[in-house]
Amino acid sequence: MDLQEIKTDLMPRIGDKAPDFEATTTTGKLKFSEFNTGKWVIMFSHPADFTPVCTTELTAFAENMEFFTTMNTRLLGLSIDSIHSHLAWVNNVREKLGVLFNFPIIADTDMHIAKLYGMLHGNESSTATVRAVFFIDPDGFIRLIMYYPLNVGRNMEEIKRVLVALQTADENQVALPANWKEGDKVIIPPPKSVHEMLERVADDELDKVDFYLAKKDL
Repeated sequence: MDLQEIKTDLMPRIGDKAPDFEATTTTGKLKFSEFNTGKWVIMFSHPADFTPVCTTELTAFAENMEFFTTMNTRLLGLSIDSIHSHLAWVNNVREKLGVLFNFPIIADTDMHIAKLYGMLHGNESSTATVRAVFFIDPDGFIRLIMYYPLNVGRNMEEIKRVLVALQTADENQVALPANWKEGDKVIIPPPKSVHEMLERVADDELDKVDFYLAKKDL
């Protein structure tokens, strides 16, 4: 087995190019590389249509569409249900809760995309995807991955927080401390030479624990 064959057997990891694919969705045919162009994408899987936890989750995504649009981000759902099941579920939620899932949901009936992205975890279920979340940047690289089990719903505030964090870190070339939220101080890169270290020590405008750990306001 060559290295390329080994690579294709692995789950995508942070820093990998997001695998391209074509799919049938609730908004029509979709080619991922075109959908991703110039936009961040949050791609997420759910175990099954017409299930309670999944209904609360996709409702939360739909209710936050304005936020994601403002953040130059597209949503892309997936499960291994059929397009007919997806559409019936979308209509049911619209009728019962007054919420429209107006983002594409992939009908991955042959599990091709679920396998491509490592969304099937055999010890959890061999017939349903776990609650995976992939944050993919406008260049098509996977930047963050979350996995939740079938019986625990995702935290929408954390999903929004890390999207803001990723974009903030990229834009300002900084790192972010534990529990960071928008408006908090950010961590500046540590010095890479004695000269930079001495400059850091002498800089009284920084919030310093030591020369290697210093924060600033943006």
